[in-house]
Amino acid sequence: MTEPATIDVLILGGGINGCGTFRDLCAQGVDCLLIERDDFCSGASAGSSRLMHGGLKYLETGEFRLVRESAEERDRLLCNAAHYVTPLPSILPLRSRFGGILPSIRRFLGGKASLTDRGSLITRAGLTLYDLYGRRVSALPGHKMLSRRALDARVAGLDAGVIGAGLYYEGQLSYAERLGLELLLDGETMHPASRALNHACVVGAQSGVVTYAHEGATHRVRPRVIINAGGAWIDRINADLGLETDLMGGSKGAHIVVENPALFAALNGHMVYFGTRDGRVNLLYPFMDRVLIGSTDIKIDDPDAAQCDEDEAAYLCAVIAEIFPEIPVGEDQILYRFSGVRPLPRADGEIGLVTRDHSIAELTLPEGPQVLCLIGGKWTTFRKFSETAATEVLTRLGRARQRATETMPIGGGRDFPMGADARAVWIAERSHSSGLPAGRIDTLLSRYGTRVDTMLPALSRSDTPLLALPDYSREELMHLLRTERVGGLSDLLLRRTSIALSGRLTPEVAQEAARIVAETLGWNADTTREALDRLPVSRAA
Repeated sequence: MTEPATIDVLILGGGINGCGTFRDLCAQGVDCLLIERDDFCSGASAGSSRLMHGGLKYLETGEFRLVRESAEERDRLLCNAAHYVTPLPSILPLRSRFGGILPSIRRFLGGKASLTDRGSLITRAGLTLYDLYGRRVSALPGHKMLSRRALDARVAGLDAGVIGAGLYYEGQLSYAERLGLELLLDGETMHPASRALNHACVVGAQSGVVTYAHEGATHRVRPRVIINAGGAWIDRINADLGLETDLMGGSKGAHIVVENPALFAALNGHMVYFGTRDGRVNLLYPFMDRVLIGSTDIKIDDPDAAQCDEDEAAYLCAVIAEIFPEIPVGEDQILYRFSGVRPLPRADGEIGLVTRDHSIAELTLPEGPQVLCLIGGKWTTFRKFSETAATEVLTRLGRARQRATETMPIGGGRDFPMGADARAVWIAERSHSSGLPAGRIDTLLSRYGTRVDTMLPALSRSDTPLLALPDYSREELMHLLRTERVGGLSDLLLRRTSIALSGRLTPEVAQEAARIVAETLGWNADTTREALDRLPVSRAA
């Protein structure tokens, strides 16, 4: 048996925390191996509300540091990942002037209280504080308090009991899974000795050596430090390493994407973030010409069992009637539904009040290295959490930080044209050099940011539209298959593209894409059929 390869860091888990930590460590010249059992960002990282937000509701539980950190990181992402993170005007409807004051005080002091009404006084105070926390790096406008008349000019059809609203801004994340992938690709570019593997799994660990399987072969490595970034699966990964832990207590959040033209028009480009009669908080906003509605918050023990079930889908459809009573949302309008398990620390009490902050639990393998378990966190704060984890690793390796990541662009956000004029110039230059229509370049820029430059040489030779989905091309999909670690049909249609998420994964689209995948990856008929059977095909295009 060959000697195991010695590496600096082994990262287990390719969700956003693992991807961010990988990039940060690569930027410091640290040799890393990341292993993900499924596809990158296929778990909780694919199941979020796709917002980069400052965490307005965390003010109610007194988590001021988390709010400040979230607001600052949101605003950094608006610059560093401008191709995927864009400003989202958000509406917080108000039904009273004084509502919510006493319940908020109880929640702030750690007590239990149902907060079904956030009145104008408490909303104004919260949004003012929210602006202050994001002020240091923010380019977003400050909040405004809207009268009912001013609100109606922005969002149509709201319930008659709404007397006004708070208007503020968050960030909308269009291609979450691609952003995670780009962190990995950036990391490998900065430090080619590092590698990120998907569809790989840990087999076991003994005497400090970890064995993993990838592409039908087993490999052994001896890491100096292990990072467990498995999210809701942290305890299971620890068990694979020989450690028994009880660190995690997951919460399932489900979402639906619906085709409802009336609701889409009523929103007029805004997110509506509203409390419900049962004390929950829900949201809806325009997303890829559809409407995304979320989310539930349900305790779950088995993260592999997470799915948006019929009851959750029905709840999300029905609850819209509380805020848009004249715009019915039917289950027959659902194009896509998805669910993820928030990687929360194990805690007693109401699951919705468990902190969304992040922390690191330190363990040690018998005869082996330390294991740093990344607990909690959320999309918005992944860079800061990654920085914290990377600093812990550097301390253990006896190395100094070489590069900061606060202003480091991500993937296709590098040199992204900001503003309409700069975008028009960028598109015109690529259209001229490639021979592709300006409209096609514009579409590709929205999908891939400036990384589209790596795709244009192939598309300039041939750009054959798909028969079932003409705004994608055969050569475009083949480029993704060859350059972006696509291990299967689901990887391509659910994560490298937005075809499934935007509700356009019809049987015809799936069949045509499957033929391209089979041709490019050398699949036989049985493999292709099995891949098709696993897809969540949409109701309609």
